[in-house]
Order: sequence, then C-alpha cells, then structure tokens
Amino acid sequence: MSDQPEDNEQWRAQLTPKEYAICREKGTEPAFSGEYWNTKDAGVYNCKCCGKALFLSDSKYDSGCGWPSFFRPADAAVIREDRDTTHGMLRVEVMCDGCGAHLGHVFEDGPQPTGVRYCINSASIKLEKGNG
Repeated sequence: MSDQPEDNEQWRAQLTPKEYAICREKGTEPAFSGEYWNTKDAGVYNCKCCGKALFLSDSKYDSGCGWPSFFRPADAAVIREDRDTTHGMLRVEVMCDGCGAHLGHVFEDGPQPTGVRYCINSASIKLEKGNG
C-alpha cells in the first residue's frame, strides 16, 4: 500500500461517492445495477482503487445473483478475506490485499473447479479489456 492514499480525503478525491461508499465504507450496490454484472468481454478486472489485477474474465460466470461472479481470483495472494457478521449474517468479506478496498463476499456455492463464488461489486473493479 506504499503509494496509495492513506486517509479518507485522498480516497474521496480519487473515487466517485458511490465508489467510495462501496470500496472504503464496505457498501453494496443493488443487484443487477452494476456496470459488469452481465459483461462478457475478455480482460482483466483490476481493483478500482489501486489497479491491482484481481480477476480474469475466464473465471467470470453468470451465477444469477446480479453481481459479477468469479470462481477464482487472478492469484490467491491478491485477495484478503475477513469474517463479516453484519446484517445478522455470517459471511466472508473479500478485500484487495493491495489497498484494503472492499470488493464483496465469497460463498461456497460456486461451480467447479473451485466450488466458490466471489460475488463482487462492479464499483470495486475496473475491466481492462483484452486477454483474460
């Protein structure tokens, strides 16, 4: 996190209000509303905050949940997981390991080969079109 903003005002200057609320305050966009929930373009999904490559399009699939869903990250080291007990639920939050941005949650109801579903907010990622 060496060259990333350290305080909220810097993040507010870099992100839109919606991106800030989701990435820095652990918000969630409504289902079927984000830019990438139905995108099928090839490429790399990078962290909206720090630009780290998080997911490749070849691991994206339609889970029917209304958010971009992936069955694995680009590399296990780019994702940080933490227990989330908000809203009366027990979930696993996923964050960018580079800057701590909230990405979404991971669930154990995904397809093979991993059996997991990374349910990610579109506002937390940016697609770099190309090979993925």
